[in-house]
Amino acid sequence: MAQAAKKRERRIGMAQFQRFGGAMLTPTLFFIFSGIVVAITSVLTNTMIVGDIAAEGTLWYNFWTVVNSAGWTVFNNMEILFAIGLALGLANEARGRAALEAFLLYMTFNVFVSNILTYFGPTFGVELVEGTTGLKSIGGILTLDTGFLGAIFVSAVVVWVHNRFFNKRLPEWLGVFQGSALVGVVGFPVMGLLALLFCLVWPTVQGGINQLQYFMSNAGLVGVWLYTFLEKALLPTGLHHFIYSPFQYGPAVVEGGITYYWMEHLQEFAASSQSLTTIFPEGGFQLQGLSNFFGIPGIALAFYFTAKKENRKKVLAICIPGVITAALCGITEPFDYTFLFVAPALFFVHAFLAATFATIQYAFGLAGDMGGGLIDIFAKNIIPMWQNHWGSYVMMFVIGAISILVYFLVFRFLILKFDFKTPGRGEDVEFHSKSDYREKLASGAEEHAGYLDEAAGYLVAFGGAENIDSVTNCMTRLRVSVKDSSLVKDDAAFTEWGAKGVVRNGDAFQVIVGLSVPQVTEAFKQLADGRAKMPEGIGA
Repeated sequence: MAQAAKKRERRIGMAQFQRFGGAMLTPTLFFIFSGIVVAITSVLTNTMIVGDIAAEGTLWYNFWTVVNSAGWTVFNNMEILFAIGLALGLANEARGRAALEAFLLYMTFNVFVSNILTYFGPTFGVELVEGTTGLKSIGGILTLDTGFLGAIFVSAVVVWVHNRFFNKRLPEWLGVFQGSALVGVVGFPVMGLLALLFCLVWPTVQGGINQLQYFMSNAGLVGVWLYTFLEKALLPTGLHHFIYSPFQYGPAVVEGGITYYWMEHLQEFAASSQSLTTIFPEGGFQLQGLSNFFGIPGIALAFYFTAKKENRKKVLAICIPGVITAALCGITEPFDYTFLFVAPALFFVHAFLAATFATIQYAFGLAGDMGGGLIDIFAKNIIPMWQNHWGSYVMMFVIGAISILVYFLVFRFLILKFDFKTPGRGEDVEFHSKSDYREKLASGAEEHAGYLDEAAGYLVAFGGAENIDSVTNCMTRLRVSVKDSSLVKDDAAFTEWGAKGVVRNGDAFQVIVGLSVPQVTEAFKQLADGRAKMPEGIGA
């Protein structure tokens, strides 16, 4: 019994990690467009690129500077976004209220910190002066710069208070303090204690972070390889968020995170004639996006040329959309899951090659903010940096072309050598669109369409609404924790509704849906909560 209880605790812990990864997704989605806005406006206000029309004081300069400042909104309020996003993802219920509570109490925490340091700063070895290293203005409050790590820690505490006290019933005469009000009442002194704790501990943590920054930025090729490998290899578990987040959005190697720092110094870097790895060596930890448009096309070619001839058109049908999505947008999961479950060894080969070629690119002088797809990389790197760094980008595409060939040859060899049943090679590997699945299910019955039908199919496969414990999602996966895993049907019950695969870990499940997962998740929740009716003919 004790061993079974421990296993269940471990499964619950993994489910919580997966929910955390999904919660981290919402804020990061805003960075993509805002980063492109900042990058493009930086180009349009650079006289070296567009000429004297961009000189300071001109109408052109003033207009695009206004747009640029608006683009910075997301980056300047990154901590607040993470605090709100985490509450939206992790609260058990009333998530909108939890998000409001997280915002209010996170700002309360910062006010506590600011005033503690105002009156007792020397006690903690901190002088509360604008511009001092280790301090930051968050929502107009000068406070300790705890970055996104501090924000998600405080938000996690708020979520715990919310889950514990939101539904607590009080005596009738205290009814006005129920719900969010009670969360605020309990959270207020908790924020005061947390603020005092951070004032005591965080200055020491900042010193340790500075040492980590120095170590990682000087770890060179080994550090870049290990980071890229882990970021890619842990993708199926959802734990890759814990690898890239402290680097991209946190203080692991540079203050404010690589994305923020790159945007902040973009014009300075563009004007420099020094190599990219000289002016921004930390940018080597943000090259994982290169495998999106160099590695994945090579894999797709290997799938095509190793597939049975009669299946090659079907292979193209499933690979081309995945390659385009990965190459242009940097979202690889729709493609990754075409082979992850049938040949998991190949996925780790993919991680190995991605890390290896990112390290080679870094060795040849490439660095920057290249964690996304071609649209993101062109807007934030190649276009604004081209004039003084075109040689690095030409070399990037030369090495990239070589990597496509290497990917193709390695994957082709391994697929044929070990007879991996990658797309188009086995009788058990079929290719269907969602309409194909619905036609199959609707033989003799009315065809179902829309997100509600797909969500209903998944709900039935999970054993019905009464078996659902929690629901969330990440970029492409529906994440569900169930009360009794024995009631969950086999993978075919999911794939017949369009799922690309299912990850099972005890009571925690991940259904690989694709880029429509936000809409499917919302429909799934409505069905599970009884806010929507089950479509006719599903689950009957």
